[in-house]
Amino acid sequence: MAGLTAQVRQDRAQLGIAMMLGAYMLFAAVDTSVKWLVLAGFHAFQLAFMRYLGHFLISLVQIGRGGVTFARFGSGHVGLVLLRASFLVASTVLNFIALNYLTLTVTSAIMFSAPIILCALSVPLLGERVGPWRWFAIFLGFAGVLVIIRPFDETFHWAALLSVGNAFSMAFYSVLTRRLAGLIAAETMQLYAGALGTVVLFPLAVMTWQTPDTGLDWALMLGLGLWGWAGHELLTRAHGFAPANTLMPYTYSFMIYLTITSYVVFGNVPDIYTLIGAAIVVFSGLLIWQRERALGLRR
Repeated sequence: MAGLTAQVRQDRAQLGIAMMLGAYMLFAAVDTSVKWLVLAGFHAFQLAFMRYLGHFLISLVQIGRGGVTFARFGSGHVGLVLLRASFLVASTVLNFIALNYLTLTVTSAIMFSAPIILCALSVPLLGERVGPWRWFAIFLGFAGVLVIIRPFDETFHWAALLSVGNAFSMAFYSVLTRRLAGLIAAETMQLYAGALGTVVLFPLAVMTWQTPDTGLDWALMLGLGLWGWAGHELLTRAHGFAPANTLMPYTYSFMIYLTITSYVVFGNVPDIYTLIGAAIVVFSGLLIWQRERALGLRR
């Protein structure tokens, strides 16, 4: 019986890992599509609006099956839920603008400093204790970001600061997600995020709107919301099959996916500084993960 239980747990963990890999493949499809569309002349505001409009409509259809009532989606933490959603929307807009100027490899490498920023923010915002090893990893991760963006080099591009802003937005988003976990249902947070993004970005989308001329552009634009929503669904469900400590290393598949699509679709080859900086950021993130995992086992 014990052997059967262990096998079931292993199968569930493998399913969770597969869902995690699928989620980040969908997120990579979003970023690759956005890169294609911004280079085709579509504005980041329009694309971000389409991303959240699709997300919102799909969320409405999904929750409508169970009956939409205030009791289901009302909350005593509306302010925090909306603040969480605002950080997610800000992250999306900053990332979409940056993709007009930077390669997919660079934006993804900088974005993965978010867990490192989260670790630093967990001290003042969540009251967590961070030991010397994790502080070392935090400073090492920031050094990796500096290697990627090279702020004092002639190759520096201002859009890299947008990607840094994206990473900080994602870190604050993660802090609020941790705080609201267990208090607010995931579907409620999905709905609020989609609604806020749709409402806030609508006037900006109207001002910058450009109607697609080809079926491919329409397909990619309409796919943004579907892929974004599906990615978040898989990500949420993956944590129901495997613990976060098991799933975390597989988030770096996102960087692998985007490195591949950056080369195949756009012919971009990452330079040596991007590769070195990305390696440092990944190592720092994994070091933080390993220390948190070890501390969790001790507890």
